[in-house]
Amino acid sequence: MPALGTLAVGPLVSLVDTAFVGQLGRVPLAALGVNASVFSLAFIVFNFLAYATTPRVASAYGRGDLEEAGRTVVQALMLATGLGLAATLVLEAGAPLILRAMGAGGDLMTPALRYLRIRALAGPAVLLVLAGHGAFRGYQDTRTPLYVSLALNAVNAALDPLLIFGLGWGLTGAATATAGAQWTGALGFLWLLLGRRREALGVVLEWPRLRALLPFMKAGWTLASRTLALTGTMALATAVAARVGTAEVAAHQVAAQCWSFLALVVDALAVAAQALVARYLGENQPGEARAVANRLLVMGGAVGAALGVGFWLTQPVLPALFTDDPATTRLLLAVVPFVALMQPLNALVFVGDGVFLGLEDFSYLAKAMVASAAGAAAVLLLVVPLGWGLAGVWWGLVTLMALRLVTLGARYVRAGLFAGAAEGEAADEHAEAEAH
Repeated sequence: MPALGTLAVGPLVSLVDTAFVGQLGRVPLAALGVNASVFSLAFIVFNFLAYATTPRVASAYGRGDLEEAGRTVVQALMLATGLGLAATLVLEAGAPLILRAMGAGGDLMTPALRYLRIRALAGPAVLLVLAGHGAFRGYQDTRTPLYVSLALNAVNAALDPLLIFGLGWGLTGAATATAGAQWTGALGFLWLLLGRRREALGVVLEWPRLRALLPFMKAGWTLASRTLALTGTMALATAVAARVGTAEVAAHQVAAQCWSFLALVVDALAVAAQALVARYLGENQPGEARAVANRLLVMGGAVGAALGVGFWLTQPVLPALFTDDPATTRLLLAVVPFVALMQPLNALVFVGDGVFLGLEDFSYLAKAMVASAAGAAAVLLLVVPLGWGLAGVWWGLVTLMALRLVTLGARYVRAGLFAGAAEGEAADEHAEAEAH
């Protein structure tokens, strides 16, 4: 439940910014929209700082090896700082080029550029927050990340009206508020991990060796390719919908946002899977790891079914919440069955992802995602030539999720999967101890 709360408040920073900036006019709002896409694309590949940190910390925690857990935390924070600084330098140096590539020109360029340059200064903070989330999840603590997320959002909500309207900084104020909020979250995690709870968490303040960072970097590259395959498929679906028609892409956007919102609920179970599976493997209890994975998959299927039924029942009121255009409304109602019926399928896939992240089977996850994305892309590229319309776009997304379920399921039922993972972790522990 705390993990669900954290996931739910995550998007609030962007929503609050949009609400306040929207009162400034069309140009500032458009500049904010362009930058939102830029920062989303720029930092999504660094999600591995959470995904790779959680199972490594949880495994060490399960073994009772707080020293190794603490070393992993320091390594994650070190990487977050270095990669965050690199991302900031790239964004600052390439800001005009990046914005032009995103279609920002004319009156839009100046405010968009000013916003980007300020927000980019929080690059290290964004990645430190990711690493902090991953670390505390590994320690089986999902409440602390929730409190930090709430504090971050509170700072942003307080600074937005003060800076945008009170001091008259406009869009610059929004950028400053967001950057300040992100640094608040980053400093909060650093204070907890390296200060207040350092001894309890086994964190030792020592400079990590480059060799110790290599497993993180390898996992990061693998998970980044997985993330790019997924986001690329979703972007392709939107691009195809846009080529089908204006009303079609409008309906697709609403349906896709609803789809993403519903995914947050199941992602909370995926977070639990990452932390618990890795912990039990660290305790050398592969049977318990599989049992908790089975339990979470059943829970995920049940939650997915409930979400599907609930979404189906929103049909009478759903379109009016987003549009009053008759054509868009008709098309949206036509794809509601896709969104509703996919929920149990999505739930099993998302929880399965969490299980395999807990197993640290990153390479297989990446290969399975790339293969699934290729199958979905094949369907999506046929939509326009064959005149399948918006339904064809959603059949492409069904293909993506069905292939992901098949590829994950085929490996999950393999005998000895969890025992093999536990043996692999023991071997890794021995090798790391020798290296240390």
